[in-house]
Amino acid sequence: MTKTKHTTISPEISRARDLGLPIVALESTVITHGLPIPQNMELARDMEEKVREQGAVPATVALLDGKIRVGINDTELEKLANAKDPVKVSRRDFAKAIVKKMDGGTTVAGTMLAAEQANIRVFATGGIGGVHREGHMDISTDLQALSDTPMIVVCAGAKSILDLPATLEYLETMAVPVVGYGTDEFPAFFSNKSGLKVSVRLDSPEEIADFAKAHWDLGIKSAVLVTNPIPEDFSLDDDFINPIIEQTSQDAQDKGISGQALTPFLLARINELSNGRSLESNLVLLQSNATLAAKIAKVMMQGKHNNI
Repeated sequence: MTKTKHTTISPEISRARDLGLPIVALESTVITHGLPIPQNMELARDMEEKVREQGAVPATVALLDGKIRVGINDTELEKLANAKDPVKVSRRDFAKAIVKKMDGGTTVAGTMLAAEQANIRVFATGGIGGVHREGHMDISTDLQALSDTPMIVVCAGAKSILDLPATLEYLETMAVPVVGYGTDEFPAFFSNKSGLKVSVRLDSPEEIADFAKAHWDLGIKSAVLVTNPIPEDFSLDDDFINPIIEQTSQDAQDKGISGQALTPFLLARINELSNGRSLESNLVLLQSNATLAAKIAKVMMQGKHNNI
């Protein structure tokens, strides 16, 4: 395995880099904190397969025994999925996880840090973190990472448990373009509608690659956030999901849950109150984002884009 300081790059990812193959980074908090066993392993394998189906190479990022792994094999995936008390690793948590030789799943911000060090420019996730409804001083590190890491991040918008208008305002302030893939409206994770506008609509992977090149050619270091609406058949109606989100937010406040424990609690509670419908939508949008990210990564490695 190739090593760069505290990062270990798998043989498959090293070979893909040497051959100039398209690579898509994947986060791992969905494995450690998002889903129970065995659904977490099944989803991780499904997302990697979606990337491979498009001719790209998946690079799941995680912490194992205090080592940052870019690309994990099936044995390592099982170890991560079955880890006892895994840590949720964002930017500030890497040193702790390294020194204490911990296992953990990387958040959007954590994955972006590791992926940038491995020179991977395309990343697929579910929904980004943002400004929480429960308190506007509770702002995800994901937004800071998006402001200073030149990477294409494919998501289904921001998690609908958040204050979406405030999250979009923060992204605008930090010069992060919000691209709507085939849509003028900012997706709301479980729903493909929010009533909020994206900063630009683009309708193909080629347009997205052209846009990213122009953005970074100007010397701007922020990410390009590509929002991919959840497929229509799995989009949850506002009348159904919004009261559940409101109830879940109130439950969190009543229990005094905050910080890194907040998002896992909210998503688990929403799944409970929606009788599993939110989980089904979550799985679908994750796979859809992996597919789109792989298509973009392929374009990025071709012709005028391969030096981005």
